Amino acid sequence: MESLLVQKETFTLPPLILHPFADAGGPGKLAQSSRASLMLQGLLPAGELSREELDRSVLEGRYCEIRMLFYVGKDLRRWIAQCLEFVEREPALEARNIDFQSFAALLIRNTPHAVHEKLRRWGVGDYKAIFSRALALSSLFADIPEMRFLSEDFIRNYYAAADQLYAGMMQAKSEQLHSSEFDFEIYASGEYSRMLERQWQAE
Repeated sequence: MESLLVQKETFTLPPLILHPFADAGGPGKLAQSSRASLMLQGLLPAGELSREELDRSVLEGRYCEIRMLFYVGKDLRRWIAQCLEFVEREPALEARNIDFQSFAALLIRNTPHAVHEKLRRWGVGDYKAIFSRALALSSLFADIPEMRFLSEDFIRNYYAAADQLYAGMMQAKSEQLHSSEFDFEIYASGEYSRMLERQWQAE
């Protein structure tokens, strides 16, 4: 008797849309912070800059990283909320134990191949660390605080704190989703707007 292979239905989730980080000075501060860090380590000449000035530059760069990750996290949370609304409207999924952590894991651990490849083409290497820290920081703050309200120790070591917070967030016994069953696309906001415009013009 031939065995019958049951093909699982593939659900197409809402697209993940990432918005640009609106801070004209951001890239410059990150570059200065990287150079200052190398100077503090003795890998680049510091010139006339004092240790205090270099340390301040490092902190400003780290704070800029925190801001950028926070806003990426807001985009990721918006997408996860849309995915949960999709599940509520889909009778085939309503009885399953699918929650926030399920979609966070799909994005970070079980990333669809097309999403992985697009991030690679964008030059985003360690997107797993970026997305996990973004989700953690956006869960920690309702709005991003000014630099003066954060301790220097937190700013300097935020990534370690974010990694621990994300690990704690993911301890819930959630259903693991797989990219063979759940698919989605990722866009930069400008790219998505242009795609919609082309669709409207074709109608």
